[in-house]
Amino acid sequence: MSAALLGYLLGSIPFGLVLTRLCGYGDIRKIGSGNIGATNVLRTGNKPLAFVVLLLDSGKGAGAVMLARYLLPELGLGGPIAPIVAGVAAVFGHNFPVWLGFKGGKGIATTLGTLIAIHWPVGLAACATWLVVALIFRFSSLSALLSLVAVPVYAMLPVLGGANPPLAWAGVVLAVLGWARHHANIRRLLNGTEPRIGQKK
Repeated sequence: MSAALLGYLLGSIPFGLVLTRLCGYGDIRKIGSGNIGATNVLRTGNKPLAFVVLLLDSGKGAGAVMLARYLLPELGLGGPIAPIVAGVAAVFGHNFPVWLGFKGGKGIATTLGTLIAIHWPVGLAACATWLVVALIFRFSSLSALLSLVAVPVYAMLPVLGGANPPLAWAGVVLAVLGWARHHANIRRLLNGTEPRIGQKK
């Protein structure tokens, strides 16, 4: 419970919303897709700002995992799967932040940060999948969807560190959540109206 609460609260910090307001762009929820994540921040045209948001949103997931791994045991809390629980909770926090009426982002950057912190070979493989798909097709949503599907597979590959069932199951949960959050993107991909990376809506 402590790991889940820690992860959720950390993940619910809306960096995209806060930073775009500080930089004079107003409410990011009224721009483009209305999402608070880095992809929508990129639609402001400010690439450095979008990159900072990407790093911070990724850091939320990684930070939740690291705190659960190193801090909670010092307090007599947590357990062997506490880092995974905290990381998954951070993604839920980003997607459903209590501060914004449970209306947040789609959690891809936070997911990738979580995966890197839990087991970096799987996390880097997921990042590489996202990057390759993005370079070929130029759709952030398609990159996210395919990288999410790949995570449970990567978690069970010996070449990436051997079978890791807890991480594989976490990957299944994150994939289901991510696909559900991308339902509108999936429709646009199918009908050919999904904007490409860097394209304003």
